[in-house]
Amino acid sequence: MVEVADPTEAKALVAEAESLAATLARVRQAIGRVIFGQETVIERTLITLLSGGHVLLVGVPGLGKTKLVETLGTVLGLDAKRVQFTPDLMPSDILGSEVLEEDAHGKRHFRFIKGPIFCQLLMADEINRASPRTQSALLQAMQEHKVAIAGEVHPLPAPFHVLATQNPIEQEGTYPLPEAQLDRFLLEIDVSYPDLAAERAMLLATTGAAEAKPVQAMTGAELITAQSLIRRLPVGEGVVDAILRLVRGARPETTEIEDVRRHLAYGPGPRAAQALMLATRARAVLDGRLSPSVEDVLALVEPVLRHRMALNFSARADGVHLSEVLDRLKAQLG
Repeated sequence: MVEVADPTEAKALVAEAESLAATLARVRQAIGRVIFGQETVIERTLITLLSGGHVLLVGVPGLGKTKLVETLGTVLGLDAKRVQFTPDLMPSDILGSEVLEEDAHGKRHFRFIKGPIFCQLLMADEINRASPRTQSALLQAMQEHKVAIAGEVHPLPAPFHVLATQNPIEQEGTYPLPEAQLDRFLLEIDVSYPDLAAERAMLLATTGAAEAKPVQAMTGAELITAQSLIRRLPVGEGVVDAILRLVRGARPETTEIEDVRRHLAYGPGPRAAQALMLATRARAVLDGRLSPSVEDVLALVEPVLRHRMALNFSARADGVHLSEVLDRLKAQLG
């Protein structure tokens, strides 16, 4: 069990967690003034940021995905930039490039001009409309929080998060994201249509003379402190065992579940277990609790594992859905 042995340290940890929970309540309230009817999406996005990860928001256009990312930048006090991904977008349009300059004495030298990726919150809008070559430009940045240009390494600001929006792959002009890039997203979050009450509230709030604007409720430094706190929270052995059973049970090579062996081409790697461990801690804090439970694990299985698994050809031909395999995985925990 990951635990805090020193009573004084434990008391301080409880106080920090309670203070963070109060701050996060204000953050959620500030977001709720602008975003209507997407409580689960907001919760899971905050879980991702508290865990220090990146999030992939999947849904048809017009559901407020872009608005959510813009709102988060303001509410969390982060330096946010937006890149609209298109088929002709090049890696240098994201990372930056070197230009040749000449000084007053005629001496030439190269100067690096930073791209939009040098920010704290990068919004990759419609990320799957760009080519795989351009998508791959984010790989090093998302994993190592730095980029290498012309042999020189440039660190990215802290905190650094990529919040990407993705259109369903059934739509025209989209490319499937490479598996290596999908694995770098902590959570994949489905954004669905709002319910009737939320859509009514949104309609009235956004078509009047004055529209509500987001207000800052947190700072980047506070977010970094919160991310450090999340990693110090205690985790029970039961939660650790549940995470390992789910992740290892989702791999055809190590599972005891016949459906997984028969239907999956590949399963999640160790990064999925790390993501579940951090995300369950963050969910507990959002709910005002000091330590996560197995219920937190079960609530986050789908957004953590879904984009790290793939059905094989025969399963797709038979009309099998990943959600069915995930339900079978969760059932093994009772």
